[in-house]
Amino acid sequence: MAYASRFLSRSKQLQRSLVIFQQQHAIPVRAFAKEAARPTFKGDEMLKGVFFDIKNKFQAAVDILRKEKITLAPEDPAAVKQYATVMKTIRQKAGMFSESQRIKHDIDTETQDIPDARAYLLKLQDIRTRRGLTDELGAEAMMFEALEKVEKDIKKPLLRSDKKGMDLLVAEFEKGNKKLGIRKEDLPKYEENLEISMAKAQLDELKSDAVEAMESQKKKEEFKDEEMPDVKSLDIRNFI
Repeated sequence: MAYASRFLSRSKQLQRSLVIFQQQHAIPVRAFAKEAARPTFKGDEMLKGVFFDIKNKFQAAVDILRKEKITLAPEDPAAVKQYATVMKTIRQKAGMFSESQRIKHDIDTETQDIPDARAYLLKLQDIRTRRGLTDELGAEAMMFEALEKVEKDIKKPLLRSDKKGMDLLVAEFEKGNKKLGIRKEDLPKYEENLEISMAKAQLDELKSDAVEAMESQKKKEEFKDEEMPDVKSLDIRNFI
């Protein structure tokens, strides 16, 4: 472990990787800023209050990362679950959105001014693509098929303000969900699977960054005769 620490501590690439880990994967400062509750002060006092709120949430997240062991093994379900649990604890302590909550927030804010159902579904498709989410069940195609059927029945484009037409669309959605085996009571399970999927992707990126950093160091003269440590033996707590 001593060699691993020496091997990695001098790698600027790994340090950049850890900064990315702190700012994007685990403790994004911009997320704190966006979701922080703003005081009612004015001018400098307001900015001071916001700054300290962000600082406290950031520190709370770092404190958790210093205590919890994260194993860079995205191929290990137990390591992925542990990482997802740590991230959930950080979000709860810092008052951050979960991935599913972020998606809902994006949908609510980006679709509020969309008048018609087709543009709404296209925006949902855009959000899903941007988030890197896959539609393994084919729910997206089902929703567009349902819209086609309703618009054919009402003989005009469906507006979201058309309550009767939207009720017909929702009824078609429910039929499609039943065929696909999607149930409302299973939503918590879907959300948990999403968090696990995101955790695995983040762990995979962290592992790739660490391996790349070590391979870069290995090429240097001072390390050419030393064996590169197993990435799973690294303890990120030593570098925070």
